[in-house]
Amino acid sequence: MTILKSLLDKGSENFRANETHYRAKIKRLHELRLEQRAGGPLKARERHEEKSKVLPRDRVERLIDPGTPFLELGELAGLNKYEGVPPGAGIITGIGMIEQRHCMIIANDATVKGGTYFGMTSKKHVRAQRIAWNNRLPVITLVDSGGAFLPEQANIFPDEGQFGSIFHNQVGMSGDGIPQIAVVMGPCTAGGAYIPALCDEVVIVRGQGFMYLGGPELTFAATGEKVDAETLGGGKMHCAISGVTDHLAENDAHALAITRQIVAHLGDKASPRKTPAVPKPPAYPVEEIYGIISRDAKVPTDNREIVARLIDGSELHEFKPLYGDTLITGWARIHGHEVGILANNGVLFVEAALKATHFINLCVQRDIPLVFLADVNGFMVGREVEQAGIAKAGAKMITAMSSARVPKFTVITGGSYGAGYLAMLGRPFQPDAMFAWPNGRAAIMGPEQAASVLAQVRAQINEREGKNWTPEEEEAFKAPIRREYETFQDAYNFASNLWIDNVIEPAETRDVLALLLDVASRRPKAESHFGVFRF
Repeated sequence: MTILKSLLDKGSENFRANETHYRAKIKRLHELRLEQRAGGPLKARERHEEKSKVLPRDRVERLIDPGTPFLELGELAGLNKYEGVPPGAGIITGIGMIEQRHCMIIANDATVKGGTYFGMTSKKHVRAQRIAWNNRLPVITLVDSGGAFLPEQANIFPDEGQFGSIFHNQVGMSGDGIPQIAVVMGPCTAGGAYIPALCDEVVIVRGQGFMYLGGPELTFAATGEKVDAETLGGGKMHCAISGVTDHLAENDAHALAITRQIVAHLGDKASPRKTPAVPKPPAYPVEEIYGIISRDAKVPTDNREIVARLIDGSELHEFKPLYGDTLITGWARIHGHEVGILANNGVLFVEAALKATHFINLCVQRDIPLVFLADVNGFMVGREVEQAGIAKAGAKMITAMSSARVPKFTVITGGSYGAGYLAMLGRPFQPDAMFAWPNGRAAIMGPEQAASVLAQVRAQINEREGKNWTPEEEEAFKAPIRREYETFQDAYNFASNLWIDNVIEPAETRDVLALLLDVASRRPKAESHFGVFRF
């Protein structure tokens, strides 16, 4: 393989200005993470601990193998959506190692509104299940929830992808032989009681965990029967009488220890389909990316420099380097795992789209995962490219990308707009995981382009009505459109809505992808069936 040569001038004023600008973005990311990881307000956390309960994030830390990473997913879901709710939507989801086996962990955070489910909480839970299902990961659910947040009924109850889909996914995963374990560490009421009831094995904490379709208050209101919570749905009753639960724990620590024992007896762990090479660090420090990414979104980034700082040894076996050079394609390794890289280096022309189609096809034939590094304004427009068949070439690229059944991951490293966002494995094409860097942006088009297009439409309407507008009036029309698009395209808006799985910083990218590549390498190979390619 060829080592990518860097032409970066680290001593330039431009590099230093970019780096200063980007480090401020990194600081903002870590501030949001700290806010999320603190959980609910101090009083709620203190009440939680006064009941001798371990804090939710500490439960996760105690559950996973000591010294192993926990890849949190959806950590900024619901950001700025609900009053008094920190980022994360009251639930912790992520991949961790338990007894040397990758597992999906889903943990309610009872310090946030009692662990109740908002619309985004449901969406985040469902997303975690889908990732687990795709990768055949055992699912460990730490239940401590007051159930649905009733004012959010429309976003929780009636539709696909909401709370009911949690049950549907559990049934489907069970049918596919994917282990599911519930640990009832707090209340588990109404429909929420079906989450543990649909699991393979259930651990419940004595005097702390409760499961019932209707609690004591509802039971009295419906039947007139007076019954205490322990008799109605406590751990001793369910383990000794109803048989709904299987293991009675004395406290949180005991429950987590039992859970680890269950995981240890899940049978043989899947082996990777391919043996990774010995990992090598990039030839250039990954932190230099901070000075490479332009602080001005209108100034393009040299993405060849970006790729050189993400792959092992900065070694890229480039495919068609002289053809369609606005898209970098080639084979590389990330922490020893072989990948096919597709990285934008300009707008997508006919040649770039055709190159991508050919390259994706080769990766599928060789069972090589794909990593899309998206930084693209879209496909080229104009008479010349339309006559050259840009729509047909773009359709080929999209068909190849969508049909490929190898593991696929997306990182938005810059702007990702219009059909370019879609062709570079946008969320509608179901990447195995999708991330954005703090400077990441995505929308139908950029703010300035949107403002200009809508201003032209308004100008045509004015002309038909015999009206004119001044430059000042035109600018007043454009300004709110720009603001709307700038807000929409922001990486944190995408994270808040779970249109991406996380905002990560460049220096984390290799480790995040390496963990996911290892997980994906252990699932069965899927056959790809390509759609029709127009010629």
